[in-house]
Amino acid sequence: MCGRFVQIVDIDIDIFIKRFGVARPKDPVIGSSYNVAPGDLAYVITDNKPDELQPFQFGMTPSWAKKPLYLINARAEGDLNPENDRNYSGAAGIVRKPAFRTAIRSQRCLVIANAFYEGPAREKLSKPYLIRRQDEEVFSFAGIWDTWVNDRTGEVSNTFSVITTVANEATHEIGHPRSPVILDKKDEKRWLDPELPIEEVLRLLKPFPGDLLKTEAVSIQVKDPKNKSRDLIIPMDEKKGTEFDISVRKDLRLEGMGSGKRKQEPPAQQGNLF
Repeated sequence: MCGRFVQIVDIDIDIFIKRFGVARPKDPVIGSSYNVAPGDLAYVITDNKPDELQPFQFGMTPSWAKKPLYLINARAEGDLNPENDRNYSGAAGIVRKPAFRTAIRSQRCLVIANAFYEGPAREKLSKPYLIRRQDEEVFSFAGIWDTWVNDRTGEVSNTFSVITTVANEATHEIGHPRSPVILDKKDEKRWLDPELPIEEVLRLLKPFPGDLLKTEAVSIQVKDPKNKSRDLIIPMDEKKGTEFDISVRKDLRLEGMGSGKRKQEPPAQQGNLF
């Protein structure tokens, strides 16, 4: 799955604007996060407003749901590849899933990212790796979105999911069975095209070439969703020792959601992101 990613807004807002051809947000409401976790806001570009950056909540709730569901990922294969076979070539079962079958057809978005975190299937984020593109500082995941209204309070939530597929070479090498769908730049406008036939949409749900990605071991502190600092993306020298899970476990309240007041982080450093 892809449950954590990096979105560097303070340095990169102009890069976002130029890279994706969108207008500058009139009222920026979110800053950089080096650890976007479920429940957090992040900028996306939707098919119905392709010229805007919009802050949506990570973790999709379908419009028909009775309560928030926080569906952070949508499997391209749906239930049709339970073993996560890397050679799977069957149907894209996402079109059959009640939570996603409408969104994949008419509610698609680009999820902007600078990098993402993943870990082995067993250790997960107890042994985290930062994965980023070698050729671009900013890229996009294939995402889907929906709007949910709380019947009790009337509160409106715009939410999104990142679509995943089978492992590519990079995630397979670290022992993770899935990978997020990273779109080629040339395919981003197609992904947002409401007229694109569903057959063409589904052809875009493929693993990104692993040889274009760089993978580096990073601090276990990324496991705590309250940690958002730039220090999280600094690579670790694995020969210098091991960090222990217990330091994170003490502070962890709810994996993927977080709670409590966050400490104020120092201003992001200027210059290269990585």
